[in-house]
Amino acid sequence: MDRLTYIGHGTTLLRLGEVAVLTDPMLRNWLGPLHRQAPQPDPRLPEIADVVLISHLHRDHLDLRSLRRFPEDTPLVVPRDATRWARRAGSAEIRELDVGESTAFGDVEVMAVKAAHNGYRDRTWGQRIQPLGYLISAGGRTIYFAGDTDLFPEMSELGPVDVALLPVWGWGASVGEGHLDPARAAKALAAIRPRLAVPIHWGTFSMVGMRRRHPEHLVDPPLEFARLASSLAPEVEVRVLQPGAAMDLSE
Repeated sequence: MDRLTYIGHGTTLLRLGEVAVLTDPMLRNWLGPLHRQAPQPDPRLPEIADVVLISHLHRDHLDLRSLRRFPEDTPLVVPRDATRWARRAGSAEIRELDVGESTAFGDVEVMAVKAAHNGYRDRTWGQRIQPLGYLISAGGRTIYFAGDTDLFPEMSELGPVDVALLPVWGWGASVGEGHLDPARAAKALAAIRPRLAVPIHWGTFSMVGMRRRHPEHLVDPPLEFARLASSLAPEVEVRVLQPGAAMDLSE
């Protein structure tokens, strides 16, 4: 049974046939001033995952402390030229991809696609590494994991897509350039036209004190996305999963 679990933030678990694919694992309860506001991830995730996909180098998506929990032989897929970062996590098998390139794990094919996002590990220094999204295909089904991205014209060329995992927020009071908010995510949905969309990258982390002052930032973004999507792409089903919740992709 093919199944999706929204772990939280950019972390999702896809069970596709015999292969378990984990995206952008952020498994810790804190990252600098950010604290987890959602249920803790299953501690068995590092043993469950058969392959890990990394979309880009930002610390909330390529978290070295989280990656060090995985067996060193767990394959890691990363953007081109990101191996030197991934090796810091102790990974023994690292596969680099550029836009348009693909790799396979059993019956699961992973193709790298464009993402419109800042590619620096830190904002002001370091080598720029091209961020990626991924098309993950198995058993006649294709899932689009967007990573972090803003709108880009080629989104309309990603299809056919069965399931789109689209970021709709972040961890603060707003999101800036290089991210999708509910309105831009709804426009992305209208361009991609999947059968099903699941909003991700919301409701997981916040700055200290923000939950008390602005609890709406942890709740409202996916609901606003669903509302806007019903007008811009009414034929697409939007399924809002709370962090930690799962669904059968065969439904």
